[in-house]
Amino acid sequence: MSFCFNFDVPAQTIKPDDVDGNGLKNVKKDYAATSKQDDTEPAEPLKEAKEHLPPSDPQFLLMDAVSETVTIGALPPLHFLNETVFEKTASEREDVEKILSRTAEQRSDLISGVYEGGLKVWECTYDLLELIEKDGETFGGKAVLDLGCGAGLLGILALKRGARNIHFQDYNSTVIEQLTVPNVILNCQEDDDIENEDDKERRGKGKIQEEDGCKKQLEEKQEVKDGSPSPKKRAVDLSQHPLLAKCRFFSGDWSTFPAVVQKTGQQPKYDIILTSETIYNTAYYPALHDTLHKLLAPDGLVYLATKSHYFGVGGGLHLFETFVEQRGTFSVEHLWDGDEGLQRHVVVLRFKMPKD
Repeated sequence: MSFCFNFDVPAQTIKPDDVDGNGLKNVKKDYAATSKQDDTEPAEPLKEAKEHLPPSDPQFLLMDAVSETVTIGALPPLHFLNETVFEKTASEREDVEKILSRTAEQRSDLISGVYEGGLKVWECTYDLLELIEKDGETFGGKAVLDLGCGAGLLGILALKRGARNIHFQDYNSTVIEQLTVPNVILNCQEDDDIENEDDKERRGKGKIQEEDGCKKQLEEKQEVKDGSPSPKKRAVDLSQHPLLAKCRFFSGDWSTFPAVVQKTGQQPKYDIILTSETIYNTAYYPALHDTLHKLLAPDGLVYLATKSHYFGVGGGLHLFETFVEQRGTFSVEHLWDGDEGLQRHVVVLRFKMPKD
């Protein structure tokens, strides 16, 4: 699994002096010039936000799929489509945006305004998963947004740990339809498989209890011959799966995303917003900040996993912290700082209190 950014954009660097001692002061002073000179503007018009409904036959998305699993500490196992196989079978997938072919042709992990890197699981996602495991966040009964979700591992974890509802958002519709939704379905299916195994074991021990009389028990025995429902029955079950029913899926630019979410007539406020590797481009900071401001609950938390600096794009934690401080809306607290290799961080944002 590769974690190296290959960006088809101009490079920018920050001098070491800018991030030590008086570094924050220097970064503040240089922020305006940096953002004006080196922002990576979109190569094409921004994509309007829209909602995606899960397919009526979810099982179709998993045909011939090859998955892998990540397990961190006591967290539930998270299943997702194998990246290498996904890339090799890209030509067989529906891709209205043509991002699969364009990224292959340009050998780039990001084309600003066209493709924003959602087909890869970036390493900071694992940093945030490890922090969640360490801190014991359960998400029970909370509304959660996985912003810039890509494969959706953060949102899937929240879903498995009791979130009331979970919304997934990525810039590209292809990512949502071909990666995020299948991964969610894959994890719903895995939960069903566990239940079926438990049911099969109970049957073997002769501990099946009648639910609605002998007729219903007979129907169940006919449906489940090997411990699993038929493919057609499973497809129907997945489309109505209680976990999937908690999910909504969105694509498009952050500047238009809040309005689409709020079309329900009830303004959503998320208790927790999870986001990883989303502050690589300073040009996107205003839209990201406004989205967080509009959608975070008054006492909500934003968990952000990021690198100190994204070479080739120009963004990073130091510039983002400066931007947030200048806006005066959120406070930023460091929860974890990695000092090996390219420095990585996990921070939490919350609304400033009057005393702040």
